[in-house]
Amino acid sequence: MTATVEQDRSGPSRLGSQTLTVGRRAGQVGVRAVVAVVVLVVLAAIGWLVPMYSPFALAGAVLVLLIGLTAHEPAAIPLAAMPAMVVVQRIGGESVNLTFSDFALFIAFWCALFFARRPFSRPMRTLLWLSAIYQAATLFTVVANPYRQNTVEWFHAWLSVGGALVVGWAIGRAGRARTGLTLFLLACVGIAVLTCIDAGQQLADGASGPVYLEWPFLMHKNFIGCVLAFAALLAYARPDWLGWPRVLSLTTFWLFVLAIVGSQARQALVGLSVGVLVVAMRPSPGRHRSKLILLAVVPGLYFVGAAIQDQLESTDLFNSAHQRLTWYQQAIEIWQENPVVGVGLRWWTAGRTEYTFQPPNAELEVMSSAGLVGLIGFLVLMGGALVVLWRLDRRFGTLAFAILLTRLVQSQFDLFWSAIVVSVPFVLIGICLGAQALAAEQAGTADDGLDRPGARTDPDRWAEHEAQVTAAEEPRITDPRERPYRSPLADPSPRLGPVAPGSPATDGGPR
Repeated sequence: MTATVEQDRSGPSRLGSQTLTVGRRAGQVGVRAVVAVVVLVVLAAIGWLVPMYSPFALAGAVLVLLIGLTAHEPAAIPLAAMPAMVVVQRIGGESVNLTFSDFALFIAFWCALFFARRPFSRPMRTLLWLSAIYQAATLFTVVANPYRQNTVEWFHAWLSVGGALVVGWAIGRAGRARTGLTLFLLACVGIAVLTCIDAGQQLADGASGPVYLEWPFLMHKNFIGCVLAFAALLAYARPDWLGWPRVLSLTTFWLFVLAIVGSQARQALVGLSVGVLVVAMRPSPGRHRSKLILLAVVPGLYFVGAAIQDQLESTDLFNSAHQRLTWYQQAIEIWQENPVVGVGLRWWTAGRTEYTFQPPNAELEVMSSAGLVGLIGFLVLMGGALVVLWRLDRRFGTLAFAILLTRLVQSQFDLFWSAIVVSVPFVLIGICLGAQALAAEQAGTADDGLDRPGARTDPDRWAEHEAQVTAAEEPRITDPRERPYRSPLADPSPRLGPVAPGSPATDGGPR
Protein backbone atom coordinates (compact mmCIF):
# COMPACT_ATOMS: atom_id res chain seq x y z
CA MET A 1 0.00 0.00 0.00
CA THR A 2 2.83 2.36 0.85
CA ALA A 3 4.53 1.73 -2.48
CA THR A 4 1.27 2.40 -4.31
CA VAL A 5 0.79 5.74 -2.56
CA GLU A 6 4.38 6.74 -3.32
CA GLN A 7 3.90 5.87 -6.98
CA ASP A 8 0.71 7.95 -7.10
CA ARG A 9 2.49 10.91 -5.52
CA SER A 10 5.36 10.70 -7.95
CA GLY A 11 3.04 10.61 -10.95
CA PRO A 12 2.76 14.40 -11.55
CA SER A 13 6.51 14.94 -11.11
CA ARG A 14 7.26 12.18 -13.59
CA LEU A 15 4.80 13.66 -16.04
CA GLY A 16 6.38 17.09 -15.63
CA SER A 17 9.87 15.74 -16.18
CA GLN A 18 8.70 13.84 -19.26
CA THR A 19 7.09 17.00 -20.62
CA LEU A 20 10.30 18.93 -19.95
CA THR A 21 12.34 16.25 -21.72
CA VAL A 22 10.04 16.36 -24.74
CA GLY A 23 10.34 20.15 -24.82
CA ARG A 24 14.12 19.99 -24.71
CA ARG A 25 14.21 17.44 -27.50
CA ALA A 26 11.90 19.59 -29.60
CA GLY A 27 14.16 22.58 -28.99
CA GLN A 28 17.23 20.59 -30.00
CA VAL A 29 15.50 19.44 -33.18
CA GLY A 30 14.58 23.05 -33.98
CA VAL A 31 18.15 24.25 -33.44
CA ARG A 32 19.51 21.48 -35.66
CA ALA A 33 17.02 22.37 -38.37
CA VAL A 34 18.09 26.02 -38.27
CA VAL A 35 21.76 25.01 -38.44
CA ALA A 36 21.04 22.74 -41.41
CA VAL A 37 19.30 25.58 -43.28
CA VAL A 38 22.19 27.95 -42.56
CA VAL A 39 24.73 25.40 -43.80
CA LEU A 40 22.79 24.88 -47.04
CA VAL A 41 22.58 28.62 -47.65
CA VAL A 42 26.29 29.11 -46.97
CA LEU A 43 27.24 26.20 -49.23
CA ALA A 44 25.17 27.68 -52.05
CA ALA A 45 26.81 31.05 -51.53
CA ILE A 46 30.27 29.46 -51.55
CA GLY A 47 29.53 27.73 -54.85
CA TRP A 48 28.50 31.07 -56.35
CA LEU A 49 31.54 32.95 -54.97
CA VAL A 50 34.29 30.48 -55.91
CA PRO A 51 34.75 31.60 -59.55
CA MET A 52 34.81 35.33 -58.76
CA TYR A 53 35.78 35.85 -55.11
CA SER A 54 38.06 33.09 -53.88
CA PRO A 55 38.99 34.73 -50.51
CA PHE A 56 35.31 35.13 -49.59
CA ALA A 57 34.65 31.55 -50.64
CA LEU A 58 37.50 30.38 -48.38
CA ALA A 59 36.09 32.37 -45.48
CA GLY A 60 32.69 30.79 -46.10
CA ALA A 61 34.23 27.31 -46.13
CA VAL A 62 35.87 28.02 -42.78
CA LEU A 63 32.49 29.17 -41.47
CA VAL A 64 30.87 25.92 -42.56
CA LEU A 65 33.64 23.98 -40.85
CA LEU A 66 33.06 25.89 -37.61
CA ILE A 67 29.31 25.26 -37.83
CA GLY A 68 29.99 21.56 -38.24
CA LEU A 69 32.26 21.60 -35.21
CA THR A 70 29.54 23.39 -33.24
CA ALA A 71 27.07 20.64 -34.09
CA HIS A 72 29.52 18.14 -32.56
CA GLU A 73 30.80 20.35 -29.72
CA PRO A 74 28.69 23.43 -28.79
CA ALA A 75 31.73 25.15 -27.25
CA ALA A 76 33.92 24.62 -30.33
CA ILE A 77 33.89 28.22 -31.59
CA PRO A 78 34.33 29.82 -28.14
CA LEU A 79 37.27 27.46 -27.61
CA ALA A 80 38.74 28.39 -31.00
CA ALA A 81 38.45 32.07 -30.02
CA MET A 82 40.55 31.68 -26.86
CA PRO A 83 44.02 31.95 -28.51
CA ALA A 84 42.67 34.70 -30.80
CA MET A 85 41.72 36.78 -27.75
CA VAL A 86 45.29 38.15 -27.58
CA VAL A 87 45.52 39.21 -31.26
CA VAL A 88 45.60 43.00 -31.18
CA GLN A 89 45.85 43.45 -34.95
CA ARG A 90 43.46 46.20 -36.07
CA ILE A 91 40.73 45.60 -38.63
CA GLY A 92 38.04 47.89 -40.06
CA GLY A 93 38.18 51.57 -40.96
CA GLU A 94 38.99 54.59 -38.84
CA SER A 95 35.40 54.98 -37.66
CA VAL A 96 35.21 51.38 -36.37
CA ASN A 97 38.87 50.49 -35.66
CA LEU A 98 38.34 47.21 -33.83
CA THR A 99 40.84 44.42 -33.21
CA PHE A 100 40.84 40.88 -34.51
CA SER A 101 40.22 39.86 -30.91
CA ASP A 102 36.97 41.84 -30.96
CA PHE A 103 35.94 40.09 -34.17
CA ALA A 104 36.66 36.64 -32.71
CA LEU A 105 34.77 37.56 -29.54
CA PHE A 106 31.79 38.75 -31.59
CA ILE A 107 31.56 35.46 -33.50
CA ALA A 108 32.08 33.38 -30.36
CA PHE A 109 29.43 35.36 -28.48
CA TRP A 110 26.61 34.51 -30.87
CA CYS A 111 27.57 30.84 -30.88
CA ALA A 112 27.71 30.85 -27.07
CA LEU A 113 24.40 32.69 -26.86
CA PHE A 114 22.57 30.04 -28.89
CA PHE A 115 24.39 26.87 -27.87
CA ALA A 116 25.61 27.42 -24.30
CA ARG A 117 23.96 25.42 -21.55
CA ARG A 118 21.19 27.09 -19.58
CA PRO A 119 20.08 28.37 -17.19
CA PHE A 120 22.70 30.87 -16.04
CA SER A 121 23.65 30.57 -12.40
CA ARG A 122 22.64 33.27 -9.95
CA PRO A 123 26.12 34.92 -9.85
CA MET A 124 26.24 34.92 -13.66
CA ARG A 125 22.83 36.55 -13.91
CA THR A 126 23.86 39.16 -11.36
CA LEU A 127 26.96 40.10 -13.33
CA LEU A 128 24.94 40.39 -16.53
CA TRP A 129 22.48 42.70 -14.78
CA LEU A 130 25.36 44.82 -13.48
CA SER A 131 26.67 45.08 -17.03
CA ALA A 132 23.20 46.16 -18.17
CA ILE A 133 23.17 48.89 -15.50
CA TYR A 134 26.44 50.30 -16.83
CA GLN A 135 25.15 50.18 -20.41
CA ALA A 136 22.00 52.02 -19.35
CA ALA A 137 24.09 54.67 -17.57
CA THR A 138 26.28 55.31 -20.62
CA LEU A 139 23.29 55.38 -22.97
CA PHE A 140 22.67 58.99 -21.88
CA THR A 141 25.94 60.17 -23.41
CA VAL A 142 25.22 58.21 -26.60
CA VAL A 143 21.91 60.07 -26.99
CA ALA A 144 23.32 63.46 -25.97
CA ASN A 145 26.40 63.19 -28.23
CA PRO A 146 25.39 61.55 -31.50
CA TYR A 147 28.44 60.50 -33.51
CA ARG A 148 29.57 57.18 -34.92
CA GLN A 149 32.49 56.41 -32.59
CA ASN A 150 30.23 57.00 -29.60
CA THR A 151 27.65 54.46 -30.77
CA VAL A 152 30.26 51.89 -31.83
CA GLU A 153 32.05 52.11 -28.49
CA TRP A 154 28.77 51.68 -26.59
CA PHE A 155 28.20 48.32 -28.29
CA HIS A 156 31.90 47.48 -27.95
CA ALA A 157 31.79 48.01 -24.18
CA TRP A 158 28.73 45.76 -23.96
CA LEU A 159 30.52 43.05 -25.95
CA SER A 160 33.71 43.38 -23.88
CA VAL A 161 31.86 42.76 -20.60
CA GLY A 162 28.53 41.00 -21.13
CA GLY A 163 29.54 39.21 -24.32
CA ALA A 164 32.84 38.09 -22.83
CA LEU A 165 31.04 36.70 -19.77
CA VAL A 166 28.72 34.63 -21.97
CA VAL A 167 31.63 33.26 -24.02
CA GLY A 168 33.51 32.26 -20.88
CA TRP A 169 30.37 30.73 -19.39
CA ALA A 170 29.86 28.57 -22.50
CA ILE A 171 33.38 27.15 -22.14
CA GLY A 172 33.27 26.52 -18.40
CA ARG A 173 29.70 25.18 -18.36
CA ALA A 174 30.51 22.70 -21.14
CA GLY A 175 33.32 21.21 -19.04
CA ARG A 176 36.02 22.67 -21.33
CA ALA A 177 37.61 25.06 -18.85
CA ARG A 178 40.94 23.26 -18.88
CA THR A 179 41.10 23.22 -22.69
CA GLY A 180 40.09 26.85 -23.07
CA LEU A 181 42.46 28.21 -20.45
CA THR A 182 45.31 26.05 -21.77
CA LEU A 183 44.81 27.50 -25.26
CA PHE A 184 44.88 31.00 -23.79
CA LEU A 185 48.06 30.26 -21.84
CA LEU A 186 49.79 28.82 -24.90
CA ALA A 187 49.13 32.02 -26.85
CA CYS A 188 50.49 34.06 -23.91
CA VAL A 189 53.56 31.81 -23.71
CA GLY A 190 54.32 32.74 -27.33
CA ILE A 191 54.09 36.46 -26.50
CA ALA A 192 56.24 35.98 -23.39
CA VAL A 193 58.97 34.12 -25.30
CA LEU A 194 59.12 36.81 -27.99
CA THR A 195 59.25 39.51 -25.31
CA CYS A 196 62.11 37.82 -23.46
CA ILE A 197 64.06 37.36 -26.70
CA ASP A 198 63.63 41.02 -27.63
CA ALA A 199 64.62 42.18 -24.13
CA GLY A 200 67.66 39.90 -24.21
CA GLN A 201 68.75 41.33 -27.56
CA GLN A 202 68.43 44.85 -26.19
CA LEU A 203 70.57 43.98 -23.18
CA ALA A 204 73.17 42.41 -25.46
CA ASP A 205 73.32 45.67 -27.43
CA GLY A 206 73.76 47.70 -24.25
CA ALA A 207 70.20 49.10 -24.20
CA SER A 208 67.65 48.78 -21.42
CA GLY A 209 64.48 50.24 -22.84
CA PRO A 210 60.96 48.78 -22.84
CA VAL A 211 59.89 46.14 -25.35
CA TYR A 212 57.63 46.96 -28.29
CA LEU A 213 57.07 43.86 -30.39
CA GLU A 214 56.61 44.24 -34.15
CA TRP A 215 56.11 40.58 -35.08
CA PRO A 216 53.75 38.83 -35.64
CA PHE A 217 51.85 42.11 -35.11
CA LEU A 218 52.48 45.38 -33.30
CA MET A 219 52.22 45.11 -29.53
CA HIS A 220 52.67 47.97 -27.08
CA LYS A 221 54.62 47.35 -23.88
CA ASN A 222 51.58 48.09 -21.73
CA PHE A 223 49.46 45.64 -23.71
CA ILE A 224 52.13 42.96 -23.31
CA GLY A 225 52.41 43.55 -19.57
CA CYS A 226 48.68 43.65 -18.83
CA VAL A 227 47.78 40.53 -20.82
CA LEU A 228 50.71 38.53 -19.43
CA ALA A 229 49.72 39.62 -15.91
CA PHE A 230 46.39 37.80 -16.33
CA ALA A 231 48.19 34.73 -17.64
CA ALA A 232 50.71 34.83 -14.77
CA LEU A 233 47.94 35.10 -12.19
CA LEU A 234 46.15 32.17 -13.78
CA ALA A 235 49.30 30.05 -13.74
CA TYR A 236 50.07 30.96 -10.13
CA ALA A 237 46.54 30.27 -8.86
CA ARG A 238 46.44 26.89 -10.64
CA PRO A 239 42.97 25.92 -9.34
CA ASP A 240 42.51 22.22 -8.66
CA TRP A 241 39.62 21.94 -11.12
CA LEU A 242 42.06 22.59 -13.98
CA GLY A 243 44.40 19.73 -13.13
CA TRP A 244 47.55 21.49 -14.34
CA PRO A 245 50.91 20.04 -13.19
CA ARG A 246 52.47 22.15 -10.45
CA VAL A 247 55.96 22.30 -11.98
CA LEU A 248 54.66 23.36 -15.38
CA SER A 249 52.41 26.04 -13.87
CA LEU A 250 55.20 27.56 -11.79
CA THR A 251 57.56 27.51 -14.77
CA THR A 252 55.12 29.41 -16.96
CA PHE A 253 54.37 31.80 -14.08
CA TRP A 254 58.00 32.86 -13.77
CA LEU A 255 58.29 33.07 -17.56
CA PHE A 256 55.39 35.52 -17.58
CA VAL A 257 56.89 37.52 -14.72
CA LEU A 258 60.21 37.75 -16.54
CA ALA A 259 58.46 38.94 -19.70
CA ILE A 260 56.49 41.57 -17.75
CA VAL A 261 59.71 42.87 -16.22
CA GLY A 262 61.26 42.96 -19.69
CA SER A 263 58.32 44.91 -21.09
CA GLN A 264 58.71 47.46 -18.24
CA ALA A 265 54.93 47.79 -17.85
CA ARG A 266 54.88 49.01 -14.27
CA GLN A 267 51.10 49.08 -13.88
CA ALA A 268 51.07 45.41 -14.89
CA LEU A 269 53.59 44.58 -12.16
CA VAL A 270 51.56 46.43 -9.54
CA GLY A 271 48.33 44.74 -10.63
CA LEU A 272 49.93 41.30 -10.66
CA SER A 273 51.39 41.86 -7.20
CA VAL A 274 47.97 42.69 -5.78
CA GLY A 275 46.38 39.69 -7.50
CA VAL A 276 49.05 37.31 -6.22
CA LEU A 277 48.57 38.64 -2.69
CA VAL A 278 44.84 37.88 -2.88
CA VAL A 279 45.41 34.34 -4.16
CA ALA A 280 48.15 33.65 -1.59
CA MET A 281 46.18 34.95 1.38
CA ARG A 282 42.85 33.39 0.38
CA PRO A 283 43.60 29.81 -0.72
CA SER A 284 41.03 27.21 -1.64
CA PRO A 285 39.74 24.94 1.15
CA GLY A 286 42.24 22.23 2.05
CA ARG A 287 45.03 23.90 0.09
CA HIS A 288 47.94 25.69 1.70
CA ARG A 289 50.08 28.16 -0.23
CA SER A 290 53.59 29.17 0.63
CA LYS A 291 54.00 32.78 1.73
CA LEU A 292 57.50 32.94 0.23
CA ILE A 293 55.99 34.62 -2.82
CA LEU A 294 55.64 37.72 -0.63
CA LEU A 295 59.44 38.00 -0.66
CA ALA A 296 59.22 38.65 -4.40
CA VAL A 297 56.11 40.85 -4.31
CA VAL A 298 57.39 43.39 -1.80
CA PRO A 299 60.69 44.17 -3.62
CA GLY A 300 58.75 44.43 -6.90
CA LEU A 301 56.38 47.01 -5.47
CA TYR A 302 59.34 48.90 -3.97
CA PHE A 303 61.10 48.94 -7.35
CA VAL A 304 58.02 50.36 -9.09
CA GLY A 305 57.51 53.00 -6.39
CA ALA A 306 61.16 54.06 -6.52
CA ALA A 307 61.02 54.38 -10.32
CA ILE A 308 57.91 56.57 -10.15
CA GLN A 309 59.47 58.72 -7.43
CA ASP A 310 62.58 59.26 -9.55
CA GLN A 311 60.46 60.37 -12.50
CA LEU A 312 58.46 62.78 -10.37
CA GLU A 313 61.67 64.35 -9.04
CA SER A 314 63.19 64.55 -12.52
CA THR A 315 63.37 67.84 -14.45
CA ASP A 316 62.12 66.04 -17.56
CA LEU A 317 58.51 67.19 -17.78
CA PHE A 318 57.74 64.75 -20.59
CA ASN A 319 58.53 61.48 -18.83
CA SER A 320 55.83 58.95 -18.05
CA ALA A 321 54.92 60.21 -14.57
CA HIS A 322 54.77 63.93 -15.43
CA GLN A 323 52.87 63.22 -18.65
CA ARG A 324 50.23 61.29 -16.73
CA LEU A 325 49.75 64.14 -14.27
CA THR A 326 49.21 66.48 -17.22
CA TRP A 327 46.69 64.11 -18.77
CA TYR A 328 44.82 63.82 -15.47
CA GLN A 329 44.43 67.60 -15.32
CA GLN A 330 43.33 67.86 -18.94
CA ALA A 331 40.80 65.01 -18.49
CA ILE A 332 39.20 66.94 -15.61
CA GLU A 333 38.99 70.01 -17.86
CA ILE A 334 37.14 67.96 -20.50
CA TRP A 335 34.78 66.53 -17.88
CA GLN A 336 33.90 70.05 -16.70
CA GLU A 337 32.54 70.81 -20.19
CA ASN A 338 29.62 68.44 -19.54
CA PRO A 339 29.83 67.04 -16.00
CA VAL A 340 26.51 65.14 -16.07
CA VAL A 341 26.69 62.97 -19.21
CA GLY A 342 30.20 63.73 -20.53
CA VAL A 343 31.34 64.60 -24.04
CA GLY A 344 30.93 61.11 -25.52
CA LEU A 345 32.68 57.74 -25.64
CA ARG A 346 36.04 57.70 -27.42
CA TRP A 347 36.00 61.46 -27.74
CA TRP A 348 39.77 61.43 -28.33
CA THR A 349 39.28 59.76 -31.74
CA ALA A 350 36.38 61.92 -32.95
CA GLY A 351 37.85 65.41 -32.68
CA ARG A 352 35.36 66.41 -30.00
CA THR A 353 37.96 68.44 -28.07
CA GLU A 354 41.37 69.94 -28.65
CA TYR A 355 42.99 66.92 -26.96
CA THR A 356 43.60 63.56 -28.64
CA PHE A 357 44.72 61.35 -25.74
CA GLN A 358 42.82 58.62 -23.90
CA PRO A 359 42.91 59.34 -20.14
CA PRO A 360 45.21 56.83 -18.41
CA ASN A 361 42.83 56.29 -15.49
CA ALA A 362 39.59 54.34 -15.44
CA GLU A 363 37.52 56.79 -13.40
CA LEU A 364 38.75 59.90 -15.26
CA GLU A 365 38.15 58.19 -18.59
CA VAL A 366 34.56 57.33 -17.68
CA MET A 367 33.92 60.77 -16.15
CA SER A 368 35.10 62.65 -19.22
CA SER A 369 33.25 60.29 -21.57
CA ALA A 370 29.97 59.60 -19.76
CA GLY A 371 29.93 62.14 -16.91
CA LEU A 372 28.82 61.49 -13.37
CA VAL A 373 25.96 59.27 -14.57
CA GLY A 374 28.41 56.97 -16.35
CA LEU A 375 30.80 57.01 -13.40
CA ILE A 376 28.03 55.85 -11.06
CA GLY A 377 27.21 53.02 -13.47
CA PHE A 378 30.88 52.07 -13.68
CA LEU A 379 31.29 51.98 -9.90
CA VAL A 380 28.12 49.88 -9.58
CA LEU A 381 29.43 47.45 -12.21
CA MET A 382 32.89 46.99 -10.75
CA GLY A 383 31.96 47.20 -7.07
CA GLY A 384 29.03 44.85 -7.48
CA ALA A 385 31.11 42.39 -9.51
CA LEU A 386 33.81 42.30 -6.82
CA VAL A 387 31.19 41.59 -4.15
CA VAL A 388 29.61 38.79 -6.20
CA LEU A 389 32.96 37.15 -6.96
CA TRP A 390 34.17 37.45 -3.35
CA ARG A 391 31.10 35.54 -2.14
CA LEU A 392 31.66 32.64 -4.54
CA ASP A 393 33.10 29.31 -3.50
CA ARG A 394 36.83 29.95 -3.06
CA ARG A 395 37.77 27.20 -5.50
CA PHE A 396 36.37 29.40 -8.27
CA GLY A 397 35.75 32.83 -6.77
CA THR A 398 39.24 33.67 -5.53
CA LEU A 399 40.77 33.49 -9.00
CA ALA A 400 37.88 35.43 -10.58
CA PHE A 401 38.05 38.12 -7.88
CA ALA A 402 41.83 38.44 -8.21
CA ILE A 403 41.61 38.79 -12.01
CA LEU A 404 39.09 41.63 -11.84
CA LEU A 405 40.97 43.36 -9.02
CA THR A 406 44.20 43.09 -11.04
CA ARG A 407 42.51 44.82 -13.97
CA LEU A 408 41.18 47.61 -11.77
CA VAL A 409 44.60 48.22 -10.24
CA GLN A 410 46.20 48.33 -13.68
CA SER A 411 43.64 50.87 -14.87
CA GLN A 412 44.52 53.33 -12.11
CA PHE A 413 47.74 54.05 -14.02
CA ASP A 414 46.76 53.16 -17.59
CA LEU A 415 43.85 52.91 -20.04
CA PHE A 416 40.79 50.90 -19.04
CA TRP A 417 38.39 50.71 -21.99
CA SER A 418 40.93 49.34 -24.40
CA ALA A 419 40.74 46.29 -26.65
CA ILE A 420 41.54 42.88 -25.13
CA VAL A 421 42.59 44.07 -21.66
CA VAL A 422 38.88 44.38 -20.78
CA SER A 423 37.44 41.39 -22.62
CA VAL A 424 40.11 38.89 -21.51
CA PRO A 425 39.46 39.31 -17.75
CA PHE A 426 35.72 38.92 -18.19
CA VAL A 427 36.14 35.84 -20.40
CA LEU A 428 38.28 34.29 -17.65
CA ILE A 429 35.68 35.25 -15.04
CA GLY A 430 32.95 33.70 -17.16
CA ILE A 431 34.92 30.45 -17.36
CA CYS A 432 35.21 30.38 -13.57
CA LEU A 433 31.45 30.91 -13.21
CA GLY A 434 30.65 28.22 -15.76
CA ALA A 435 33.02 25.73 -14.14
CA GLN A 436 31.48 26.48 -10.73
CA ALA A 437 27.97 25.89 -12.08
CA LEU A 438 29.06 22.59 -13.62
CA ALA A 439 30.63 21.48 -10.34
CA ALA A 440 27.46 22.47 -8.45
CA GLU A 441 25.34 20.47 -10.86
CA GLN A 442 27.54 17.40 -10.48
CA ALA A 443 27.47 17.74 -6.70
CA GLY A 444 23.71 18.36 -6.63
CA THR A 445 24.04 21.64 -4.69
CA ALA A 446 22.44 25.06 -5.16
CA ASP A 447 23.38 27.20 -8.13
CA ASP A 448 24.25 30.31 -6.09
CA GLY A 449 27.88 29.16 -5.71
CA LEU A 450 28.27 30.95 -2.41
CA ASP A 451 31.24 30.36 -0.16
CA ARG A 452 29.41 29.66 3.10
CA PRO A 453 31.60 30.24 6.16
CA GLY A 454 32.12 27.23 8.36
CA ALA A 455 31.34 24.67 5.68
CA ARG A 456 34.51 23.71 3.88
CA THR A 457 36.75 25.91 5.98
CA ASP A 458 35.92 24.11 9.25
CA PRO A 459 36.96 20.42 9.02
CA ASP A 460 34.66 19.32 11.85
CA ARG A 461 31.60 21.04 10.41
CA TRP A 462 32.47 19.80 6.94
CA ALA A 463 32.71 16.21 8.22
CA GLU A 464 29.35 16.65 9.96
CA HIS A 465 27.88 18.00 6.72
CA GLU A 466 29.23 15.02 4.76
CA ALA A 467 27.73 12.63 7.31
CA GLN A 468 24.34 14.32 7.00
CA VAL A 469 24.48 14.10 3.20
CA THR A 470 25.42 10.41 3.39
CA ALA A 471 22.59 9.70 5.83
CA ALA A 472 20.14 11.55 3.59
CA GLU A 473 21.22 9.47 0.60
CA GLU A 474 20.75 6.16 2.44
CA PRO A 475 17.46 4.41 1.49
CA ARG A 476 14.88 4.62 4.24
CA ILE A 477 13.10 1.24 4.48
CA THR A 478 10.24 1.01 6.91
CA ASP A 479 9.23 -2.58 6.15
CA PRO A 480 12.02 -5.14 6.77
CA ARG A 481 10.55 -7.38 4.10
CA GLU A 482 11.40 -4.74 1.48
CA ARG A 483 15.10 -4.86 2.37
CA PRO A 484 17.17 -6.17 -0.60
CA TYR A 485 18.93 -9.49 -0.08
CA ARG A 486 22.66 -9.34 0.67
CA SER A 487 24.81 -12.31 1.53
CA PRO A 488 26.33 -12.00 5.01
CA LEU A 489 29.58 -13.46 3.65
CA ALA A 490 29.80 -10.93 0.82
CA ASP A 491 29.09 -7.76 2.80
CA PRO A 492 29.26 -7.96 6.60
CA SER A 493 28.95 -4.14 6.85
CA PRO A 494 27.27 -3.04 10.09
CA ARG A 495 25.44 -0.30 8.12
CA LEU A 496 22.79 -2.89 7.24
CA GLY A 497 21.55 -2.64 10.80
CA PRO A 498 19.43 -5.20 12.67
CA VAL A 499 17.29 -7.42 10.50
CA ALA A 500 13.98 -8.81 11.70
CA PRO A 501 13.73 -12.58 12.14
CA GLY A 502 12.24 -14.37 9.18
CA SER A 503 13.32 -11.71 6.72
CA PRO A 504 15.06 -12.72 3.46
CA ALA A 505 18.44 -11.67 4.85
CA THR A 506 18.30 -14.33 7.62
CA ASP A 507 16.49 -17.30 6.17
CA GLY A 508 18.60 -17.70 3.07
CA GLY A 509 16.66 -15.42 0.76
CA PRO A 510 13.61 -16.02 -1.34
CA ARG A 511 12.84 -19.65 -2.12
